[in-house]
Amino acid sequence: MKTIRKKSGCLRRGCLFTLLVTLVGLVLIFWLSHRGRSLPDRFVLSVPLSGSFEERASPSSSLPFAGAEGPLSLQELLFMFEQASADPRIETVLLDIGGVRTTPSKVAELRSAIERMREGGRKVVAFLRSPEDSDVMLGAACDSVVVEEGGFMLLDGLRAETLYYATPLGKIGVSFQAAQWKRYKSGIEPFVRTGPSPEAREEIGALLDEVYRDYIGYVSKRRGLEPDSLRSVIDDVTLMTSREAVRRGLADGVASSWRLRRDLERRLSGKEPEAESGFIVDADRYRSAMEWPVKSDTKERLALITLSGPIVRTAGEEALGMGSGVDVDAVRSSLRGALADSRVKAMVLRIDSPGGDALASAEMLEMLDSAAVKKPLVVSMSGVAASGGYMAALAGRSIYAEPLSITGSIGVYALKPEISGLVEKIGLGRDVVTRGRNADANSIYKPLDREAYGKFVEASGEVYRDFVGKVARSRRMNPARVDSLAGGRVWTGRRALEVGLVDREGGLFDALREARRLGGIDSTRRPGIVSYPSEKSWLELLMQGDFSRIASRAEGELASRAARRFMQGASPLPAALYPMLRGDRAFEVLTVMPCDIVIR
Repeated sequence: MKTIRKKSGCLRRGCLFTLLVTLVGLVLIFWLSHRGRSLPDRFVLSVPLSGSFEERASPSSSLPFAGAEGPLSLQELLFMFEQASADPRIETVLLDIGGVRTTPSKVAELRSAIERMREGGRKVVAFLRSPEDSDVMLGAACDSVVVEEGGFMLLDGLRAETLYYATPLGKIGVSFQAAQWKRYKSGIEPFVRTGPSPEAREEIGALLDEVYRDYIGYVSKRRGLEPDSLRSVIDDVTLMTSREAVRRGLADGVASSWRLRRDLERRLSGKEPEAESGFIVDADRYRSAMEWPVKSDTKERLALITLSGPIVRTAGEEALGMGSGVDVDAVRSSLRGALADSRVKAMVLRIDSPGGDALASAEMLEMLDSAAVKKPLVVSMSGVAASGGYMAALAGRSIYAEPLSITGSIGVYALKPEISGLVEKIGLGRDVVTRGRNADANSIYKPLDREAYGKFVEASGEVYRDFVGKVARSRRMNPARVDSLAGGRVWTGRRALEVGLVDREGGLFDALREARRLGGIDSTRRPGIVSYPSEKSWLELLMQGDFSRIASRAEGELASRAARRFMQGASPLPAALYPMLRGDRAFEVLTVMPCDIVIR
């Protein structure tokens, strides 16, 4: 009995020690997360702009006590700029721009956000680091443009590049059978052709024409140049020093980052800058001091549901060589949370997706339609909302698209790989025992026979006809009219509005205002925003004692960081190679964009 009491006492002391350590840890985390939230009465806000501007950052995208790695997400930037536009403490916003690699629509939406900051009385300065076309397109929205001293400006125009794999794959004995609905759904072409079809070239040419017109028109207007002069610089000069860029009117000054920051501080404080003066506030510090994502003045809320990345059936599935996508369960749980919250009066579905799995896209639409009956749903298209991404948009009472958003691509394709030639080349033996005439029909080790291929094509066609029917019902169009707009054709937001595939031009905040109106929220009020899919933060997991998820998340993030460094600059694997490399499905029916349009 005495021994038992000793053990119990030891256990009690152990529990108290564990509790004390946990409390100290929580206090430390709280202090670290809130340290520096107080900001000066006047300051310069410094924001880096680079990379692809992923639509939304996940709470798991950084490690505890470590800064987030990589550029800010698009939504982080948009909400930050919106609050900065009305923040009287901010004298100047310094945008440190370099290496922007993103879609035309995201560049245009950020330009609009920069313009709103200027309209709010903030002076916006762009600092360009060895800029290329995309950097100049973004920097032109600012009050002034400063190019890095000693650097160069490279303006070589826009280019669309597609690689065709049919010949090299054929040399190793790999080929594909394809079903294409219809001619403009050109995603199959790199695997079955040696060059583009006339339809593919037509689509890409039309997209490039529209983006190039926007580029020339916007930059020449903002910089006070003749459009022909800018075209001449792109065609005949291309590469120029920083000082030559100033002489040609493409920039206002040349400076090092250090000197520019000192000049801004000197102007703000009226005296020589001191070390650690605090007049320059970086984006992370400003974000931590904000009421995120907006400063609300009412208990009413709007739900912001983000559908970002390729559409997949299950969580963690690698989609089309573009990383993990958004899955059906994530959308289901987001809608469940938004509908269960009585404070949420309306929902905004923000889409940045090229599409993906056809059946998963259809299931998402069904869930969204059901939710939209209970609470108003408005759709906001980001960089791309095409194919399966456009299918999800059909649930919206109103669809907003930026003029350069990429949408449409109403079509279907399927690719079935077969490696009989490779098997023969390497002498691989194969013995199959079957029960049922078609048990081995879909094997990757042989092509489909005529009967099986006919069923393969017909199955894809059925998905296409269903897709057209969904668009016809949602957009109140005749199916024949939809078919004339479909067949894989890709539209910019501006042209999609003209043909009736979207309702209005506008960005995220236009959609949020419309949702506020539909939800019956007073137009003079600023409702809070609840973001979905929701994911518990590191602090929440720690407070709940969920150490297994903490360890799993840390492991995943470390692996992700290592992969980003290893694969930096590498292209993803071709979409159609994934079923073959995974070996889990003989073929998949996809509603996905045939190409990416990225400005660099």
